[in-house]
Amino acid sequence: MCMRILIVEDEKKVASFIKKGLEEEYFSVDTAYNGKDGLVLASTEEYDLIILDVMIPFMDGITLTKELRKRKILTPILLLTVKDAVNDKVEGLDSGADDYLTKPFAFEELTARVRALLRRVETQKSSVLTAADLKVDLISHSVTRNNNEIILTQKEFSILEYLLRNKNRIVSRMKLIEHVYDYHFDTETNVIDVYINKLRTKIDYGHDKKLIHTVRGSGYILKE
Repeated sequence: MCMRILIVEDEKKVASFIKKGLEEEYFSVDTAYNGKDGLVLASTEEYDLIILDVMIPFMDGITLTKELRKRKILTPILLLTVKDAVNDKVEGLDSGADDYLTKPFAFEELTARVRALLRRVETQKSSVLTAADLKVDLISHSVTRNNNEIILTQKEFSILEYLLRNKNRIVSRMKLIEHVYDYHFDTETNVIDVYINKLRTKIDYGHDKKLIHTVRGSGYILKE
């Protein structure tokens, strides 16, 4: 499973801790350190989940949640806060948030809540993606072609999944960068091209039917 998560948290050590842990769980993670930047990212990028601290500068988490819902952005929101009174939780949930986690928390509980919220997204997506004789299982992270196992790195898996979800459609290099890396990533680098070449070697080498194609000047396409 490679889903995109936005963390809005002004404590950079906490944000870094959550980001690193979620990336190890095969999530793609962006971070913002205040409500204003969080609003911009949440309004302009596509996320599967937003993890939002309540006490953040420029626009607090409750106000940001209300603003996102006002803009019809229905991405699941998990609020983080040191406030544990019942009325604080009620206020957070009534603002439009989907869940509420009190600091300090165990990372295992955070990931459990993340997965629970993402089930809403997953029910709309198949857990197995296919193209011709290529099969990708998003739960076990297994990849096979013609029933032969293919070992991919985390980034390779993320790129392949995105290409499969957009099967038979051209995907730009920028879209791949946005999906796999955070928004601070250098868009001038050729790292995506490097990963595509590695994927071609692992996915297409030795097969008459090639699945991954370059569309010059536009990007890449995975075609059956």
